[in-house]
Amino acid sequence: MENNQHELKKGLLPRHVQFIALAGMIGTGIFKGSSDTLSIAGPSVIFTYLIGGLLLFIVMAALGEMAIAFPNHNVQLLLYKAFGFKVSFITGWLYWINWTIVITVELLAAGSFLQFWYPSLPLWLLSLFCAAVIIAINLFPVKYYGELEFWFAGIKIIALVAFIILGAFIIFGILPSNIEEPLANYTAHGGFFPHGVSGMLSAFLVVMFSYGGAELVGVAVTETKDAERVMPSIIKGAVWRVIIFYIFPILIICGIMPWNQITGQDSPFVQVFTITGLPGAAHVMNFILLTAVLSAANSGIYATSRTLFSMAKSGVAPKSLMKTSNSGIPVIGLLITSLCLLVGVFLAYISPGNIISYLMTIPGFTIMMVWIGICSAHLKLRPQYKSMPAFYVRWFPFTTIIGVISLSLIFIGFVLSPNNIIGSTVSLVIVGMLVVLSLIAKKR
Repeated sequence: MENNQHELKKGLLPRHVQFIALAGMIGTGIFKGSSDTLSIAGPSVIFTYLIGGLLLFIVMAALGEMAIAFPNHNVQLLLYKAFGFKVSFITGWLYWINWTIVITVELLAAGSFLQFWYPSLPLWLLSLFCAAVIIAINLFPVKYYGELEFWFAGIKIIALVAFIILGAFIIFGILPSNIEEPLANYTAHGGFFPHGVSGMLSAFLVVMFSYGGAELVGVAVTETKDAERVMPSIIKGAVWRVIIFYIFPILIICGIMPWNQITGQDSPFVQVFTITGLPGAAHVMNFILLTAVLSAANSGIYATSRTLFSMAKSGVAPKSLMKTSNSGIPVIGLLITSLCLLVGVFLAYISPGNIISYLMTIPGFTIMMVWIGICSAHLKLRPQYKSMPAFYVRWFPFTTIIGVISLSLIFIGFVLSPNNIIGSTVSLVIVGMLVVLSLIAKKR
């Protein structure tokens, strides 16, 4: 039963926000996308993840500082405050499109993991089933969503820790396995940099896609209790955890199996457990991967519905998107996102073989643009603070400028790369359409 209220409920606890951010970051990007990054760069991809993690910290720190300086302002509202209607219109809708594509990728990945057990069922049907499950979850009040996501994300974090420990035991010979000289895999098969520095840099697009979701902290802040007090620790914790949960597993995968034997058909994590010969381990890992990508999709549904609500509140989207249910759920935004997911499922019906790889390139572009927008807003808004927050970015403005320049160079490099022609073309067309619409649209 809908009502006429237009406010979200502050039902999220600090641990919920911490894990929502981690849930957005730890999904298809690591469990499925790691096969792409390893094929592009080999073992040297760990440096790509490390550099990307440093840029992530700059973005997160800038976002956290602004969120404390301007309470109840999420990403979209901060961009509106910094640059006005047109930029807020473009970035808000771009962020919504980005997360809609990410959710589609996560659901398609979930469907592919289910095919591990049900190979005869089509990808689109399994993905449709997964979509129905997470949409139903998001109809519950936000405190229940936060609690469920806390446990959802907890499963994959425990799984990653177990994978790291088990893998390390195998590599150092503590656990017996049929793998000969695992440490040799780091330098064999073309060396640590098999495709040179250019290969390492080429992996940035999938890495940025993987890290996308960290900024969910800036979306969830408006529904968080005691946000000003807890935000600094949430941001610091999210950054170092995500770097650990990406770099260590990649090191384990490269040690246990040659990087050039990673097929991409199954997750590298499942492949590792399969070749170790541990009984039932591949099935357990596949279940964990399934919950992981469903968790990331769950966070994405949350992000899209709240972004549409925020845009309606600032006047860059129809006011009808502000309508919430009795429990504070932005139901219209949730419905629109759900309809778009059906389009993604239809794409899986048309092209089940390549659809995940094609779609994964697009959010890499859009998330970089949003991150550039966050850093640019930080440069613009810092002089407008009434007082400096206790948590702030050190060495301002140099730190933020480094973030803007680095992200811009990565973005330009991939737009010009012939390998990313499909993703860059689609992304630039989307941005071009939003620019035109921003000139036509009027503040509501």
